[in-house]
Parts: sequence; C-alpha cells; structure tokens
Amino acid sequence: MPAREEYRSRFERWSHSFADSDSRFRQLGNARLVTGLAGVSIAAVSIGGSWISAWWLLVPIAVFVVLAVMHERVERARTISSRAADYYDGALARLENRWMGKGRQGTEFRDPKHLYADDLDLFGEGSLFELLSTARTSTGERTLAGWLLSPGDVHVVRARQTAVAELRECLDLREEIALMGEDVRAGVDDKAVTEWGTGAPVQFFGGARWVALALSCAMVITATLALAQVTGILPLLIVVLVELAFAMAVRDPVRQVVASVSTPAHDLHLLGLLLARLEREEFQSEHLQKLTHAIDAARLTASAEIHKLEKLVDRLDWARNTFFRLFAALLVWIPQFAMAIERWRVEYGPHIGEWI
Repeated sequence: MPAREEYRSRFERWSHSFADSDSRFRQLGNARLVTGLAGVSIAAVSIGGSWISAWWLLVPIAVFVVLAVMHERVERARTISSRAADYYDGALARLENRWMGKGRQGTEFRDPKHLYADDLDLFGEGSLFELLSTARTSTGERTLAGWLLSPGDVHVVRARQTAVAELRECLDLREEIALMGEDVRAGVDDKAVTEWGTGAPVQFFGGARWVALALSCAMVITATLALAQVTGILPLLIVVLVELAFAMAVRDPVRQVVASVSTPAHDLHLLGLLLARLEREEFQSEHLQKLTHAIDAARLTASAEIHKLEKLVDRLDWARNTFFRLFAALLVWIPQFAMAIERWRVEYGPHIGEWI
C-alpha cells in the first residue's frame, strides 16, 4: 500500500479511537465526582449525625477505587490515541508539503559563521531540520544537528542508509516508539538528568523510613479500632500528633526530593520504554545490531530499574488527588515515597549517564 494511503488509514483509525476514549473519559470523571460527593454525604450522616454505621463509608470508597482504576486506563488509551493521530497527521503533512512552521526548527543550533548552514536553510522555519526532526529528547536533537553541521565518514553514512532502508518497512515499530512516554522533546536536558542522578544524597535522620512505616501502620490500626468502637478516639489523635511532628522533621528533605524528581523521571521513563522495546527486536543491518548490542550488558537492569522509579513517582503523585490527599497525609504517604525515590537515586543514579 502506498505510504499516503497507509498513513491516512491509520490516522482515521486512531482519530476514531480518540473520540471513543474521550467520551468514556468524561463519563467516568463524572461518575467519580458523584461517588466522592456520596462518600462525603455518608460521612456526614454516619460520623457527624450518627444516623447510620460508619462502615457504610466502605461502599463509596470501594466504588471510587474501581472507578479510579478504570479512569486511569481510559485516560492512558485516550492519550495514546491522541498521540498516534498527531503522529500520522505529521507524517501526512510531510507528504503533502504542509509541514512548514509545525515542527521544531532548531534555531538554537544555528551558527551564523557556519560555512553553509544559512545557505542550505538547515535551521529555522521551513528548514531541513524542521522537516527531518522527530526527535523526542534534547540528545536526539543535538545528534541530528551535529550530523547536519559536520561532514560524516562515508562508511558511517552508508551504514546509516542501510539502517534506514530496514527501518522504512518497520512501520509498527516506528509507531510504537512514537507513542512511548510523554512528548519531552528539548524541554528536558539530558545533562541535567545525569547531574540529578549523581548529586549529593539528600539527608534524612537515621531510621526515618522505619518511623514513617510504623506511623502508617499505627494510623491504620487506631483508625480501624476507632471505627469499630473498640477504642476511643484518643489513640488516633495521639498518632496524628506524632505524624505532624514527624512531617515537620522531614519537611525540608522531602521537599527537595519531590521538587527534583518529576522531570528526570519523565525523561528516564521514555528511555526505559525504548530500551525494553528494543530488547524484543532483531535487526539485520550491521549498524542497528551494533546500536542494540551496545546496551546488551545493562539493558535488562536499566529498563527494569527505570520502571521501578516510574512506579514510585506515580505513587507519589497519587497524593495530589483531591479525594486521596487526606488519606495520604494520614498514611505518611509523601515522606515514605520520597525516601524510596531517594534510595533509588543513590543506588542507580550514577548509571543514568551510561543508560543515556
């Protein structure tokens, strides 16, 4: 099938998929809101008015958790569909010569003193860089700019052309790579990510992780006993006061970890997905085989450990949910995951430069 027809077919399929998932996304969002309001109402009449048992709170909580999981899955499908439609729209734009002004122009790489860059319109609107670049990170953009600005060895160039010939037929592989992760592009500095991984450890007081775990368990136990009317509310209030003291003691290091991890985690997430995908691919061209074999020694560890960091950051972000925020505070959620993220950075951060 000609490239234009194939791209058009895939663009229409993904556009329809986005419309369907967007409709389900809004419906589930409304259902979560109604469930949250129902939970507040039940709490008011059970805890405040004592008209019904507080155990009825478990019903809206269970329903809310189920809806949250479904909502997250639909949101992921919605995001993938939107990205795929944009990807094929960009491909069609290149074929139909309507790509100018829609992509990255690479003006930061322009050197007015370069021998031929301005004459050949390498950078800027409607430039060769804008036509060619589908780079997802600053590393990719700098690599492409370097190829355009400097002469290449004839053997290396021919090897790349052979690799391109093989990748031309791998449309599904290129689609999967295009849909991986978020669109970080040049907004993320890979040098900064490497520096984040090798920075000085953030200091928590000795035994802080075990204190946080103990407080979380104590909160669950005292809250359960209070709801079951086995004990009064005094033990629960004592645990809350101790948690407040603990939060003050670890406030500064927690803020430091939380403020610094978001951007590196997103960039490493994309790298981890790419490594994991390439592990399953078998290439024939010598150039592509060299690239994949170069990560043989560490790729399994890299993709797996990056996935661990991704899960830790996702759990940390749960605390920003409006309905979960109170429970997160009571469970010492943010300090526990901040300390787990810092342990990951200390152990695996020095390897980030190698992975990139």
